[in-house]
Amino acid sequence: MSILQPVVLSGGSGTRLWPLSRESYPKQFLSFSGDGRSMLQHTVQRLEGLGEQPAVAGPLVVCNAEHRFIVAQQLAELGLAHPRIVLEPAGRNTAPALTLAALAARSAQTPDADSPVLLVMPADHVIADVPAFHRAVAAGWQAARAGAMVVFGVMADRPETGYGYIRQGPPRADGSFDVLGFTEKPDAERARRYLDAGDYLWNSGLFAVRADVWLQAIGRYRPDILAACEAAMHGALQDVDFIRPDTAAFEDCPSDSIDYAVMERLPSDAAAGVPAALVPLAAGWSDLGAWDAVWSVQPKDAAGNAAVGPAVSMDSRNTLLFSSGRLVAGLGLDDLVVVETPDAVLVARQDRLQEVKQLVALLRERGDTLAGAHRKVHRPWGWYDEIDAGERFKVKRIVVNPGASISLQKHHHRAEHWVVVRGTAHVTQGDEVRLLGENESTFIPLGHVHRLANPGKLPLEVIEVQSGSYLEEDDIVRYEDTYGREREG
Repeated sequence: MSILQPVVLSGGSGTRLWPLSRESYPKQFLSFSGDGRSMLQHTVQRLEGLGEQPAVAGPLVVCNAEHRFIVAQQLAELGLAHPRIVLEPAGRNTAPALTLAALAARSAQTPDADSPVLLVMPADHVIADVPAFHRAVAAGWQAARAGAMVVFGVMADRPETGYGYIRQGPPRADGSFDVLGFTEKPDAERARRYLDAGDYLWNSGLFAVRADVWLQAIGRYRPDILAACEAAMHGALQDVDFIRPDTAAFEDCPSDSIDYAVMERLPSDAAAGVPAALVPLAAGWSDLGAWDAVWSVQPKDAAGNAAVGPAVSMDSRNTLLFSSGRLVAGLGLDDLVVVETPDAVLVARQDRLQEVKQLVALLRERGDTLAGAHRKVHRPWGWYDEIDAGERFKVKRIVVNPGASISLQKHHHRAEHWVVVRGTAHVTQGDEVRLLGENESTFIPLGHVHRLANPGKLPLEVIEVQSGSYLEEDDIVRYEDTYGREREG
């Protein structure tokens, strides 16, 4: 019997949720639920309790190579010690990502095993009713095991212009429904007609399909994608939990989505031998693609206002105030979204939120690094936040995870002062090694080889003051690094 192989697609950049979501740390790694768990973590946790039939394998995560340590860390926090993580050398949309996953799943199965059913889940969705999700997955697994390409459709409750639509056909013997066709994001008038018709559902972006069926379909419609992915996986390297497809081969792969490449072609192509099937999903689904979606899933007061973090509103209506730390106060606001982060603030009308992506593009054209990166920078050993900077100085707050360390390195143009404010620091400076406790400090002169490590079980927090003629992150000569980096900080 086929196993169910969850495939988590975690490659998006989430630019419409700027300034909270940015390329260096996009929305799937952020928490919108108040429990501290990221959207990626909730996606994986959602699999718990699916049952023994079908048997469920551990998740296979596909992500951008630059995010590999973030993914590994967040999965480790869930107790997944050795997950399988496929690293995309470049972003090529969901069809190549799923093809890499299907090839990885096929390579892991024994020769006499049935082809696994892939449960394809974007890492940036919200599902409020997990038992209802499980019931839909069980129905989709039955249809997919029999050879269908299954899409999960969400019952529309408003004329939404930000989603694609699926037209539902007659019921099938396996309990799913035929798919009559797909429609991309409609205008408001067409969206209203779809809602009134009652047989159009939102396209959730969740799919179930056997690995061999997907490879057959992508080979029929986009043989160029299949060939590039096969070449990339043929040259793949296994690095602990990471599967690294060949970079050159994958960079030659065309970009396309699952919908465009395969799904939308199936209803009119009976000769393909792959029926398109629809399983309705009524599980409190939301695609947090923009700030209006975040507003819609938050608790609201009687006037429709939602507040996240330290925020307060007065005489306001249908407004979202989202604070990452500082108090945000709104007075007399109507249909607005205000998002505060340490280095940027967004103020936008609710009806213009789909245009945040264009705003980020404008920032890129101006050369603004905040379009894609946060002031707080995540590293495989932890993170740092640039607190202040001026001529010939920079101040950072550094947090090193338990058991982790920065690389053994030196700098040509700066000296550093370290003050331990929490935890215990294991400091290497030249041939000298020593431990520093809270409120103790050390000085690293320019050109001295050094390393900072955390030997404890709690995070190590250090305030670093840099001084010198050049203070950028590329002033690093790295001698040893646990994480296989070359020029990263």
